[in-house]
Amino acid sequence: MTNLELGYWSFPVLLLLIFLRAPIGLAMFLAGLGGLWLIDGNPSIALNKLKSETFTTFANYDLSVVMMFLLMGQFASLSGMSQGLFRAAAAFLGHRKGGVAMASIGACAGFGSICGSSLATAATMGRVALPELKRYGYEGGLSQASLAAGGTLGILIPPSVILVIYAILTEQNIEELFLAAVIPGILAAIGYMLVIAIYVRLYPGSAGAGERLPYAARMRALADVWQILVVFVLVVGGIYWGWFSPTAGAAVGALSTGLIALFTGNLSWQKFGQALMGTAVSSAMIYFIIFGAEFYNGFLALSQMPQHLTGWVTTQGFSPWMVLILVLVFYLLLGCLMDSLSMILLTIPIFWPVMATLDFGMTPDQTAIWFGILVLIVVEVGLITPPVGMNLFVINSMDKSTRMPAVYKAALFFIASDILRVAVLVAFPAITLFLIR
Repeated sequence: MTNLELGYWSFPVLLLLIFLRAPIGLAMFLAGLGGLWLIDGNPSIALNKLKSETFTTFANYDLSVVMMFLLMGQFASLSGMSQGLFRAAAAFLGHRKGGVAMASIGACAGFGSICGSSLATAATMGRVALPELKRYGYEGGLSQASLAAGGTLGILIPPSVILVIYAILTEQNIEELFLAAVIPGILAAIGYMLVIAIYVRLYPGSAGAGERLPYAARMRALADVWQILVVFVLVVGGIYWGWFSPTAGAAVGALSTGLIALFTGNLSWQKFGQALMGTAVSSAMIYFIIFGAEFYNGFLALSQMPQHLTGWVTTQGFSPWMVLILVLVFYLLLGCLMDSLSMILLTIPIFWPVMATLDFGMTPDQTAIWFGILVLIVVEVGLITPPVGMNLFVINSMDKSTRMPAVYKAALFFIASDILRVAVLVAFPAITLFLIR
């Protein structure tokens, strides 16, 4: 078997390992290790790479930004900021039909701006909003699908851990990627709210409404969450305006969130220890997946498979838009089976060289940023797409009284909104690139 054939055969082998429930990081590591061994015929290259790759992967300074954003999310989750966000959103929207569910979307968007993790956003807001949605008579399927969809905003609205990983893989500017994600993130939140408005009119008995609060009460609720706006502007604005690097910005965000939690009396020594431990566990998981991906991608580079795939696509005369649509459809299908970080690490080193050769009427850097936002949106669709839909299972685990088919039915409305948004952003790249330009 040639090296090129080994490269192509490694992908189905990798998927088989994943289907056999092997951790994704371990699966990529074993596929890469076995592939290097077969290419050389003896274990020397594989073992030498094992020795060197460990240091070169984890000595990457840019990866430290991941830990800082995770720590910021941990402080935000444990300090009760989610409750304030939900109360503020509910104060303005709760009296409308479906308004409490819309408020949960707004709260998820606000929490995502200081968290950067989809699962953390979904889990944290689920604990806060599910009891309130149940109290106002919301159908379980709509409640859980709304929170699962809102959770996906955690990886789209900056700061986003996955956008950082994408920037490292494609050697792009983290600041510009964060800025490009703002408008698509706002469109996502608005789209989800419109979905809820349509759903409660199609199924009138699926939602109730709260009482209308006076404007004085609304302003008081809004005043309780000013800190979150300050942290978002400080981190994202500070990075973009050049006050500090992305890593320093993430550290400032973590420190600011921790101080807010401390001064509001929501951060005890116990919670501080939990935040550090949660950050360590999440960082270890992400770093091991990154290590496995680096090992596997090193094998793919040696097999020449990405280069061969790029050459084949460019000689077939396919329209760049056709290639883009096929890649996005592939991500949509793969998202039903894998988590978002694993998909990015596994596929970007294969697909990005292909996309970089295609002409979309933009500069290479603009194409990379636009493609990254599109991929991130399609990946987030996978988080609420049956049969896996990790966000759906996270929320459903908090309220087992609702059966999954009911959650799936409501989730399809949110998936339709996501697909429509992708179509608009594909047709009009200027929407994504507006703030950058």
